[in-house]
Amino acid sequence: MSTILFIVIVVVVTALVFDFTNGFHDSANAMATSVATGAFTPRRAVLVAAVLNVIGACLSTEVAKTISHGMFDDTLIQAAPAMIFAGLAGAILWNLVTWLFGLPSSSSHALFGGLIGAVVVAAGVEGVHWGTVVSKIILPALIAPCVAGLAAAVATILSYRIARPSDRYSQSIFRNGQRISASMVALAHGTSDGQKTMGVITLALVAGGYQEPGTNPHWWVIGSAGLAIGLGTYSGGWRIMRTMGKGLVHIDSPQGFAAETSSTVAILASSHLGFALSTTHICTGSILGSGIGRGTKVSWSTAGKMGLAWLITLPCAGLVGALTSFIAVRGGVAGTILVIVMLILGALAIIRQANQHRVDFSNVNDSNEVVVLKRNEMGPGAGMESLGGAAAAPAVTAQEHSKESVA
Repeated sequence: MSTILFIVIVVVVTALVFDFTNGFHDSANAMATSVATGAFTPRRAVLVAAVLNVIGACLSTEVAKTISHGMFDDTLIQAAPAMIFAGLAGAILWNLVTWLFGLPSSSSHALFGGLIGAVVVAAGVEGVHWGTVVSKIILPALIAPCVAGLAAAVATILSYRIARPSDRYSQSIFRNGQRISASMVALAHGTSDGQKTMGVITLALVAGGYQEPGTNPHWWVIGSAGLAIGLGTYSGGWRIMRTMGKGLVHIDSPQGFAAETSSTVAILASSHLGFALSTTHICTGSILGSGIGRGTKVSWSTAGKMGLAWLITLPCAGLVGALTSFIAVRGGVAGTILVIVMLILGALAIIRQANQHRVDFSNVNDSNEVVVLKRNEMGPGAGMESLGGAAAAPAVTAQEHSKESVA
């Protein structure tokens, strides 16, 4: 087996692992509000989302084209395909860290940041098409959540003025409507995020000389990427689902229906235009907009933490991608193997810590906080200062208690 073929195989496998983490990291985008309002049971929610993610991933390839031959200079990338693997490693680690804390950061921006950092280190700044990055990634990331939030706010206001959401019959209608709208979000998520891994695998095949530049993803790439994100979605991502469904704003069925419908329209429109934006940003913007439209109390401290995670995701993943790129590209096969070992050990450590305070389908709605580290796990030197000054706080958590909703 040649070195190039080995690296391409490593990239394909790692890309599918990233796609799996994308699925469980972003499953909350489609189903958090429906699970919180009781429109779907947790297990049925992730099953429906998983199936529709797979279907959605097979419907379009516009976003995949943006990544495979829009963001980077193919000729420079062909000189060092290991950089693609390095970028994926950075994205996977960032996804796992934010999942541990229950933060709905952008898997898409983690991917883009990891790839950009890796390409800059290995091929220089000229390896990145910065105009495409700004027009297809940065600007949509700023505009789309605001548009989705505004649409959700207006839709929520209209729902409460035209209908009678407090009536039991109306509640039943909205809850059934949520089943449809949440399913559409899952389908739209597949058309957007499912394609990103297709683009990365295609980029690796082009870099290795196994595919012509500018061509569409192969059928097996489309199928495997769709299956990977579907399996990841079915695994749950319960920690982030708790944050989006309970920790940000109290949601009733009319709000959930409005938020999900707004998210669907924004995601599908963006996918059609080839914008590689974050479905997490859109869905979170819609949830906030529905809370504002309803006049429900928003946990702005939680929203602030999420906003901070959004801001630092791309540069932090870029730094990790740059580091892993330096090791993998300069170290050759040995460097690539070293990065694989680092990735596996880091992932196991994060998963082990998450299992200490497990969130799953049975307790996802039991609380609005995600526990990461209890006080007695912080060591004998940890005082009240390490708990943020809260003397009575029983745990260090990723989310604060949200306040009671205001009718």
